[in-house]
Amino acid sequence: MAAKTDVFESPDYYLVDELLTEEQRMVRETIRSYVKKEISPIIEDYAQRAEFPQQIVKQLGDLGCFGPTIPIPYGGGGMDYISYGLMMQELERGDSGVRSTASVQGSLVMYPIYAYGSEAQRQKYLPKLASGEWLGCFGLTEPDYGSNPAGMLTTIKDAGDHVVLNGSKMWISNAPFAQVAVVWAKNDEGEIQGVVVERGMEGFSTPTTHGKWSLRASATGELVFDQVKVPKENILPNVKGLKGPLGCLSKARYGIAWGALGAAMDCYDTALHYSKERVQFGRPIGGFQLQQKKLAEMITEITKAQLLVWRLGVLMNENRATPAQISMAKRNSCEIAANIARDARQLLGGMGITGEYSIMRHMMNIESVITYEGTHDIHLLITGMDVTGLNAFT
Repeated sequence: MAAKTDVFESPDYYLVDELLTEEQRMVRETIRSYVKKEISPIIEDYAQRAEFPQQIVKQLGDLGCFGPTIPIPYGGGGMDYISYGLMMQELERGDSGVRSTASVQGSLVMYPIYAYGSEAQRQKYLPKLASGEWLGCFGLTEPDYGSNPAGMLTTIKDAGDHVVLNGSKMWISNAPFAQVAVVWAKNDEGEIQGVVVERGMEGFSTPTTHGKWSLRASATGELVFDQVKVPKENILPNVKGLKGPLGCLSKARYGIAWGALGAAMDCYDTALHYSKERVQFGRPIGGFQLQQKKLAEMITEITKAQLLVWRLGVLMNENRATPAQISMAKRNSCEIAANIARDARQLLGGMGITGEYSIMRHMMNIESVITYEGTHDIHLLITGMDVTGLNAFT
């Protein structure tokens, strides 16, 4: 498949750029340039073949996309949360799978080791994860426990100088290629704890998930633990209970809120360019009322979402953002991205289903993004519980 030139232009209808610092804009331009040069020319081919472009791991590490908010002494970027969000926006503008690779590494692997780990664990794992030398994954979801992770069946049993890990996790991004996995399991008291599992530990395997119609350029797999002996120094010492993994998910959901917006922007920009070039009935289709309606609605939703995630980024920087506020932004960005992808595909007609344009790939990817790390419906209930004070989950 011939690589197409990436002519993306970022929509900014409300001049949101004026709310960004010079450094934040520079971070965004750096990642945008990388995506145009390294991701856009290859990603359709990898998606068609359902293959993970392994070379991006080192590239993302070199760019500082892994753990950009982690302090510099541990290999992170020491950046603010708006810079992190802009990175995720640009990566997902290229492909949701590429952003997933970075989100998992930074928010779900590096963050828990930094926030809940010992100093020795931070020194051992974070620099290698930050550089891309090691890839990590996050084991929470199980075959029978997705939206209800508290029901997990994976266990860690005390065995003297080590623990024995048994169980399985599924739908795990990065699993097939990961050197380390941050795994959540129940101890002898039934409390949830985090443990760092390393590739090569006997009884630990990571079968690849095949047959996906979504996130085809991302590596997904299972984590299977059969009597895995894990040293006690690999247990994350500073958290117990569901607040551990949920704290990680808040960071990752924040990145998704920006990321899904990037996918929406790409679909809109593609449709806008196409509407000016495609001629029917003697004029560009962008001159017809129904197509203008689609484009006007797209840019309106993108603009609203830009303001939502920017404000959320300010609150994150001030350590004032609540998990419920993050939930709202994650759900909103995913919903508008799904709708915009669908409308953009219609505007392109038959061309919209081909790999010559990014829209169908984004549309399929967003079907995963709208589900993982809290489904659309679960996030609605999180907002509902926050505003009413009544718990609809129990």
